[in-house]
Amino acid sequence: MKLAHRLIFKELAVTFTLSVSTLLGVLLMGRMIQLRELLMGHDLGFLDLMKLFFFMSPYFMLLIAPIACMLSVFLTFLRMSSDNELTALKAGGVSLYRLAPPVIFFCIACTAATYFISFHGISWGMNNFRSSVVEFARTKSRFAIQPGVFNRDFPNLTFYAKNTNPETGELMDLFVRDSTVEDAPVIIMAPYGKITTKPDEGIMEVAFRNGRIFRRGKGELNVLSFRNYTVRVPIAMLIGGKFFDSSRISEQSVATLQRMKNNPSEKLLRDENRWRKVHNELAKRYSLPFGCFVLGLFAMPVACVFRGLNQQYGLSLSLGLFLVYYTLFSIGSSLGESGVAPPTVLQWIPNVLFLVIGLVLLRYTNLERVPSVLERIMHIKARRAES
Repeated sequence: MKLAHRLIFKELAVTFTLSVSTLLGVLLMGRMIQLRELLMGHDLGFLDLMKLFFFMSPYFMLLIAPIACMLSVFLTFLRMSSDNELTALKAGGVSLYRLAPPVIFFCIACTAATYFISFHGISWGMNNFRSSVVEFARTKSRFAIQPGVFNRDFPNLTFYAKNTNPETGELMDLFVRDSTVEDAPVIIMAPYGKITTKPDEGIMEVAFRNGRIFRRGKGELNVLSFRNYTVRVPIAMLIGGKFFDSSRISEQSVATLQRMKNNPSEKLLRDENRWRKVHNELAKRYSLPFGCFVLGLFAMPVACVFRGLNQQYGLSLSLGLFLVYYTLFSIGSSLGESGVAPPTVLQWIPNVLFLVIGLVLLRYTNLERVPSVLERIMHIKARRAES
């Protein structure tokens, strides 16, 4: 049995890795299309793109992990059933319950990893994603300040620097024309400047030293000397500002969400929609990772019930069952966010429902019986096939 358990766990792990890689690749490719405006202006290499995708992965893993866990268990036991391995084990006196330990251990491991991602990984990944994009914008974008070139990629701003150091952000002999105010353009000249970034705000700051500001207006020219002067460039508006909102509820850690719930600010209390989103997101972070355990146990007897099914059809069936689960979860999330009922209750309904059905199916499958509902469905299908 130890050998059988090791082989089953190994196959579960391999299938899980392939499922996660495939699903994550599809979702990241879809997100890359959404980020095309952000990425087109950058001279990014393959490793830079992989770095961005790595930081985005935890955000998607919260959804991918449950379905990958379900696919792993379903496809593994469907293959064992199709190859008559389960029949041979049962003939040797091995019940389905004795094959459950590697599945349970695998589901617990996936659940624990997903909870870690839910609690810490999402906020860590998105914070690093924003930091990386802003840093790439400063050093590798087409609108980074190039030496000896008038850079007009910023709206209403023209930058010129005689010498630049992209690594340190230092600039020499600076010239900036600010035409934000149409009737009163401003010229800034300084011998020295430095670029700094603030990833949390999604901005680039150009700090000037010991320069002068020339302002023309109403037929006269005003000159102002300064020791320190800073121009703030809104990079977030240029390369997709929606990805730089660090206050988004869906990107906060569980600790931050819990703190917002227990000690809400007056602004949060006044914003009823945002207040409900905090409760809804917090319930989601606890309920969705547990879906790994529930769907994994649910998939085991379902694969045995539909033994002999082609793996392509089995994959479609598994995805369809997960779609049912996620639809129920989405409905509960929407109702919880609208304030119809407590989000914690609504978002745990799919877990409880699938867990109960999975345990019932596991009992029937171990007794080599089929629930009457499934028996009728299979009987009707057989009659249609004969006719």
